[in-house]
Amino acid sequence: MKKVIWLAVIAVFVAAGSCVPAASAATNKIVVEGSTTVLPIAQKAAEVFMSKNPAVDISVRGGGSGVGIASLIDGTCDIGDSSRSMKDAELEKAGQRGKSPKANVISMDGIAVIVNPSNGLSALTKQQLKEIFTGSVSKWSDVGGTGDKIVVVSRDSSSGTFEAFGALALDGHKVRADALMQASNQAVASVIAKTPGAIGYVGLGYINGEVKAIPINGVEPSKETVLSGKYPLSRPLFMYTNGAPQGATKAFIDFIMSDDGQKIVDEEGFVALK
Repeated sequence: MKKVIWLAVIAVFVAAGSCVPAASAATNKIVVEGSTTVLPIAQKAAEVFMSKNPAVDISVRGGGSGVGIASLIDGTCDIGDSSRSMKDAELEKAGQRGKSPKANVISMDGIAVIVNPSNGLSALTKQQLKEIFTGSVSKWSDVGGTGDKIVVVSRDSSSGTFEAFGALALDGHKVRADALMQASNQAVASVIAKTPGAIGYVGLGYINGEVKAIPINGVEPSKETVLSGKYPLSRPLFMYTNGAPQGATKAFIDFIMSDDGQKIVDEEGFVALK
């Protein structure tokens, strides 16, 4: 029986035009690490993929985009999940380590601005959003919201979402010094849900009934507005590999890019590429 399973797995890789690298041939183990935005996609995809390919073992953990990219450069993971593009300095370091990072876009996403449901705020302009997060505006009454003091909640600096939000929403300006920095999308959503005066940002897949997403420049964050390019805080999601993916890693990424894999992307609340 084991022989039959192994032959089936080998046939899949041969059909895909690749073979399992010698170093991982014994276990077909794949280590995935990085972005907490990409995390739910990676976790669910790994679960389904392993159920179809029991000879492959996939380990998935978060930590942030910076962590995933650093691990890829250090050679301690096979796939570095990231919700931002690699920086020039990271690419340079990778080259010095003999690595050739390849960006595999597996989904699109919109960075949703969220508040507590008790807040009467109905919309923000991108300029108002920038003023709130950089500290120019500190009271909800100044931007049409309810309550007094604005509590800004942000991702920490190792987060790709932090980097993307800084570029897309803040035009490269720094987040205000008194912002509550959180280590994950889920942590941001949890703080917003418990704090009436709070505002923060998360990937589309983390919007739930405990928080309220706010339209930016009159456009609501949704799969449709992200795909159309109308939502101003849209970005791609990546799975970085060292060179073109091969063997079990290629088979896993190919699965995510397949109709079944993109269905998982959609089910997890993100924007499928097809």
